[in-house]
Amino acid sequence: MNDQKNLGEVETTNDHRINSHPILIPATVEEITFLFNDTELKAKKGEMISTALFANGIRIFGTHHKDNAPQGIFCANGQCAQCLVLTNRIAVKSCITEVKKDMQVSPLLGLPELPEDDSILSKDPMSTDNLISADSPMEGTPHIPEEVEVEVFIMGAGPAGISAAIELGKKGVNVIIADDKNEVGGKLNLQTHNFFGSARECNAGTRGMDIGLLLTEELKSLNSIEIWLESPVVGVFSDRKIGVVKQGQFVLVKPERFLVTAGAREKALAFPGCDLPGVYGAGAFQTLVNRDLVAPSQRLFVVGGGNVGLIAAYHALQAGIDALGVVEALPQCGGYKVHLDKIKRLGVPVWTSHTILRAEGNGRLERITIAEIDKNFQPIPGTEGEFEVDTLLIAVGLSSVNEMLTNARNFGMEVYAAGDADIIAEASAAIFSGKIVGRKILKNMGFDSITPPEWNEMVEILRSKPGECHELGEPNIGSGTIYPVIRCVQEIPCNPCSESCLLQSLSINSESIMTPPSFDGRCVGCGRCISICPGLAITLVDTGYDESKEKALAIIPFELAENTIKIGEERITTGFEGELIGKGKIIAIKESQWQDRRRLVYLETPYHEAPLVAGIRVREPDMKQPPITLQTFEEDEIIVCRCERITKKQIKDKINDGCRDFNALKAELRIGMGPCGGKTCLDLIWRIFRECHVDYKEVEAHKYRPFELEVPLKAFIRDVSGISDISGIGDIDYVSDNSGIGEAKTVIDAENINTSGEEPE
Repeated sequence: MNDQKNLGEVETTNDHRINSHPILIPATVEEITFLFNDTELKAKKGEMISTALFANGIRIFGTHHKDNAPQGIFCANGQCAQCLVLTNRIAVKSCITEVKKDMQVSPLLGLPELPEDDSILSKDPMSTDNLISADSPMEGTPHIPEEVEVEVFIMGAGPAGISAAIELGKKGVNVIIADDKNEVGGKLNLQTHNFFGSARECNAGTRGMDIGLLLTEELKSLNSIEIWLESPVVGVFSDRKIGVVKQGQFVLVKPERFLVTAGAREKALAFPGCDLPGVYGAGAFQTLVNRDLVAPSQRLFVVGGGNVGLIAAYHALQAGIDALGVVEALPQCGGYKVHLDKIKRLGVPVWTSHTILRAEGNGRLERITIAEIDKNFQPIPGTEGEFEVDTLLIAVGLSSVNEMLTNARNFGMEVYAAGDADIIAEASAAIFSGKIVGRKILKNMGFDSITPPEWNEMVEILRSKPGECHELGEPNIGSGTIYPVIRCVQEIPCNPCSESCLLQSLSINSESIMTPPSFDGRCVGCGRCISICPGLAITLVDTGYDESKEKALAIIPFELAENTIKIGEERITTGFEGELIGKGKIIAIKESQWQDRRRLVYLETPYHEAPLVAGIRVREPDMKQPPITLQTFEEDEIIVCRCERITKKQIKDKINDGCRDFNALKAELRIGMGPCGGKTCLDLIWRIFRECHVDYKEVEAHKYRPFELEVPLKAFIRDVSGISDISGIGDIDYVSDNSGIGEAKTVIDAENINTSGEEPE
C-alpha cells in the first residue's frame, strides 16, 4: 500500500483484524461506518479512531506542519501527539478519541485551518460584551468549575490504584478513583500471559487480564468508592486542588489525601529514522493486538531485551505476526530468562551487544540496520545487518508518570505513590505496593490498620531484578516412568508450579520464592505444573510410552494459534535455549478448561532426545543481511523532539554553547512546547547532556506547570439553551450560536490558571 493510500485511498476489503487468537476471544461488537478522507470505512463501536484506521490498513495519519514529515502513532496511550487527526476540523489524538457512526475524519496535513468566520477575532477579548449575562441562566453563564471534596483521591485505576482503593473501601473510606481510559485495569488488560510471583498472595499463575477482572469486580462491590472513567487528571494546583476533566467537563477535587498510581510511560529512543510511521512503543503494539485485536504488522523487530520487549515478541507470534528478532545493547537481556528462552525456542533470534543504527523507508518504515557494539556502546564496523520490516517496536524502559506527585509534594499536600508511579516493577509488585500504601493511608487516618511484615518483604522480592542463573543439571526422574524437566534456572519470584502439584513433589527448598523449584518424588503426568508455569519452563517426559525404549514422549506447553500445528505432522524440536534437538511427531494435543487456554502437545521423539526437548520451532531464524550500501548519518537527521521536529544536533549545539537550563532550551528551541509537553523528549535530552559530559547537577530541570495534559476550552463551557451541540467545536476558543456569530462563552479565573506560584510570564 503506497503512502497516498495510507492517507485515505485504501482498499476497504483489507481486513487487519485478528479473528482467531489462542488466548483472546473476539467479542461480537456492533459494526459502524465512518469516513476517512471521504472514503467510507468500517469500525467496531466503542473503539478508538487509531484502532479503526489500523484495522483498515492505514498507518499514516497526517503530515507535520514544519517539514511535511509523515505522522503515525508512537504511544497509543494519549501521552504523545503523533497520531493527531481532524474530526469536525478539530485536531484530536486518535488513540484516545472514540470513533462515532458517520464521523468524518481527515488526515492532519500541517496545521489545522482557522475558522472561516473570524468575527470573534475582531472583538476585544477582555470586553464584557463577549460574555453572556450572569443573570440570564437560561441563555448561559460562565462556567464555574464544580468542586468535589473527598477523603482520598486516587489518580490511576491500574493494579496499584485498584488494590489501594479496595483496602480503603473495605473500611468505608470515601474514595474517588479516576482514570483517563474507558475501563479500569490499566495495563493488566493487555497482559495475556500468566503472572509471576506468589500464587497465594497475588494470583501468580493467573493471566494478567483475568487478575484485572478479579480486582475490578471486587472494586465495584465496595459502596464507598466512586469510579470516574474517561476522566484524566490534568493538574495539581497551589491551592491543593486537583483538576480533572471528568467525561469532558472540568471539575476541581479537594481531597484530604492524594494517591498517585498513574503508572509509567514508555521511553523513546533517538536514532536516524526513529520518527518514521511504523516505529512505535511495544506498549502501543500490545494495546492494538491484545486490547483491540488488530494486527498492525506483518514483519516486526524489537529493540530492547527487557520483559516488555521479550513479551511483545511473543505476543506478536500469538497474533500471527512474524517477529524477526530482538536486539539488546547490553551483553545480557535484562528480562526474565524464561521469557527469552521461550521466544528463542520458537525461532526468534536475539542479538545481545547489538543496537539499532537506523530505520529507513519512503514515508514509512521499510527496513532497519543493526550492528554489534563494543564495551563503549559504539558500533563495530563490518557487523552491520539489515532486515526488511514494517514495524520496529521500541522497548527500552519506562519512566514513572509522577509529575502530579512532584507538584503535590511542592504544594504541601498529603500525597502518596504506589506502583510504577513510585518504582518501576512488574504488575504483581504494583498490586502489592497498592495494598501496602492503602493500609498506610488507613493508619494515618486513625484506623486500626496493620500491614503484615511479610507484605513488605514480598513487595521487595517482586520488585527485585532477576538474580543468579544456575546450571541446568540432569533431571531427577523420580520413582515412576513420568517425570518433569524444569528449565527454570534463574532466581526470579515465582512459585505457582509448587502450589499446583497434586502430590507436592515440586518444591522450593527455601523460604524465598526466588529459589528455582526442584522435583523429588512421584509424577502422575497430570500436566498441572506445565499449564500454570508463567515461563513455559516445564515439560514432561514419559519413558513408558515405548517398551522397546526406542521412543519416548515429550509433553510441552503451547500457546500459539490453533492452525500453527497439526496432529500427525513432524516438527523440528528445540532445547533449553532454542538449540536444535531433532524432530518429533505430534501424536496428540490436549485441551481442557483447567489448562487455562494453554495446550499440551504430545511429541513422539527418539528416546534419548525426549528429556532435551523444550519446544518446537515455528519459524526459521532470520540472519542479518549485509546492507547494500552502508549509509553514514549526521546528528541533524535524528529527531529528538517529535512535536516540534527538533534534532539532536540543534540541542547539542546549544549545550556545547553553555546552555545548562531546560527552560532556556525550551525558550530557544521550543522543546517540550508541543502537545506532549515533553513527555517523550525530556529523557532523551538528559542523555544528550550526559553525552556532552555535563554533570546533571549543573542542569536546571524542566518545570512542570499545569495543565499537564491538553484541556479543550469546551471542558469549561456549560451546555446552554440555544446551543444544540457543543461537542467538537468547543475545542477552539469560540462557540457559534444560532445566528452564526461566534461569541466567547466562558470566563477562566486567573487564580485557577496561574497556580505555579510564579509571576505570570
